[in-house]
Amino acid sequence: MLTIGTHIVDPSKPTLMGVLNVTPDSFSDGGAFFQPENALEHAFKMIEEGADIIDIGGESSRPGANPIPLDEELQRVIPIISAIRRQSKVAISIDTTKSEVARLALDAGADMINDISAGRFDPFIFQVASQARVPICLMHMKGTPKTMQDNPQYEDLMDEIQAFLADACRRAERDNISPEKIIIDPGIGFGKTAENNLAIIKNLPHLKTLNKTILIGTSRKSFIGKLLNLTVENRLEATLATLSAAYKNGAAIFRVHDVAPAKRYLSMTELLA
Repeated sequence: MLTIGTHIVDPSKPTLMGVLNVTPDSFSDGGAFFQPENALEHAFKMIEEGADIIDIGGESSRPGANPIPLDEELQRVIPIISAIRRQSKVAISIDTTKSEVARLALDAGADMINDISAGRFDPFIFQVASQARVPICLMHMKGTPKTMQDNPQYEDLMDEIQAFLADACRRAERDNISPEKIIIDPGIGFGKTAENNLAIIKNLPHLKTLNKTILIGTSRKSFIGKLLNLTVENRLEATLATLSAAYKNGAAIFRVHDVAPAKRYLSMTELLA
């Protein structure tokens, strides 16, 4: 059984990861939580609503985004992690591709690493996870956030994602990360067309051969807007539908912006399973 901080991930029960973007340019909230006081208020709101994990990121990964300097990312995330940890035992995830950000975030109280690059941008992040003995999530992405949506193409979508993630897991395990501490994420919206994203959700069982906990992040994403012609603020119901399908197909951790409705929806889905 995977343990993240004080939270035990039971694959049969949905684990909710609340998104906290402390960036000025997030696609989903437009920088609403860039100011520390707003970020902390939102974090505790999500905890109250039932978030099992708070995922804190200081560098935007929206399509076309540029990387930011190390010092700037640290200034955004470390005070927030420290403040949450002083007041709550909730599991905290650091959403970063930089090993130094991960190391200092863990020192400040974070319990896991969420790396959208799967160790490709900074291989030392595996050593940080290994030395701290914390879980790490490895995500599939074509290219970088700057280039990932430049006409992504696949010959066999699920086979290519599976092969990428299998290689990422091997690299992590070579750096002495325990296999049971590795989480995989197929990377909804990261170098994928809208149709690719639907296919991933429908075919999640294809990834079960890797024998890893599956994390899925569909919340408010642009493929929903494209398929249903919806603005970001009107994508909740469609997001919930994707969560239900992903849960039925084997996902265990759900990265969401709207914790309360996701909690209610997945709790009922669990009861009906």
